[in-house]
Amino acid sequence: MKKSQLQKYAKLIARKGVNVQKGQDVRVRACPDQLDFVRMVVEECYKAGAGKVTVEWEYNPVTKATYKYCKLDVLSRTEKWEEERYKHFVETRPARIFIESDDPDALKGVNQEKVAKAQQARAMAFKPYRDQLDNHYQWCIAAVPGVEWAKKVFPNDTKNKAVEKLWQAILFTSRADGENPVEAWNEHNKDIKERCDYLNSLKIKELKYKSSNGTDFRVGLIDGCNFLGGKEDTLEGIEYNPNIPSEEVFTSPMRGNADGKVVATRPLSYRGELIENFSVTFKDGKVVDVSAEKNEDLLRSMISMDEGAAYLGECALVPYDSPIRNSGITFYNTLFDENACCHLALGRGFNECLEGYANLSFDECKEKGINDSLIHVDFMIGSEDLEIEAITRDGKTVKIFEKGNWAF
Repeated sequence: MKKSQLQKYAKLIARKGVNVQKGQDVRVRACPDQLDFVRMVVEECYKAGAGKVTVEWEYNPVTKATYKYCKLDVLSRTEKWEEERYKHFVETRPARIFIESDDPDALKGVNQEKVAKAQQARAMAFKPYRDQLDNHYQWCIAAVPGVEWAKKVFPNDTKNKAVEKLWQAILFTSRADGENPVEAWNEHNKDIKERCDYLNSLKIKELKYKSSNGTDFRVGLIDGCNFLGGKEDTLEGIEYNPNIPSEEVFTSPMRGNADGKVVATRPLSYRGELIENFSVTFKDGKVVDVSAEKNEDLLRSMISMDEGAAYLGECALVPYDSPIRNSGITFYNTLFDENACCHLALGRGFNECLEGYANLSFDECKEKGINDSLIHVDFMIGSEDLEIEAITRDGKTVKIFEKGNWAF
């Protein structure tokens, strides 16, 4: 892959992804799969005016060994320096960049119950700090190809060829393969905003989903809860794009108001393993049954993480005719696969979808119907014949999706 194009991608992440502010610190989390690209991102952050850029490295084999050999009480323990770091984040609000390249099967063979308990304990310990940071800083998730991930996506190619093909797919779907990716994202954000504005003008009370694969589902929406997509804004008014790529228009549904069955149309990568060919059934907003051909126990563990994990936090609308779906590639990575088609998310909802959320406390957002949880996990339900109807608050029925794509 040409370095000049990768430099443009790095610039996109720094300028449109997190939109680094003058003097703002930046923290980058990455695996050592594409060292030179991480350097480019750091460089572009400094060019944008960053104060100090710090890179936190992760290495999947070390993570796997830690989960395998460490005792549960050690894995669950939070160190004083970790709490001090979170306090520092709350005080300084650095922009955060997450560069994904993980092997989808990175934790295969690890005791998943042990992983779940450790993650739950640590998430609970740090939740107060995360709540304080919510909507007060810019963040962006983007991706680069790791060898294991590339071979999972392109198993019949050599390692080098697979990595090159995954680079091409990442740049294409991220709108970063052209002459000016930043301008391409300006246009993309404009298109998404127009769709959000139309959906919000309808004042939707309920969405109904139906597909020939068995999906037959309804979900209630919160009065005064908007559809968002593309760029977001911090409470301080700083624009940023949290996901590169992103095709979705999303909102947070009313907790406790969903019924029916949804059938997943793509595998879900969760805790380093794949959950495949699964369905989820809701009653009164809560998951009451799941089934999966592969890793059903992992799926059940996920919805048992805490009380909110069995309720919805997001409804996202993505046309089946999207760049990612049209690529013909299953990425085995939620960042990409969620943007291939419509999806739902179990767990934590988005306070920022509420009108006037800046003046609401965290508890007030929950009272209005926003779900809270330690997790937020997207799973894909879009198909080529998915039909979605909106029931408005004045009783009208409006077709939103027809044959998997926008009906307007």
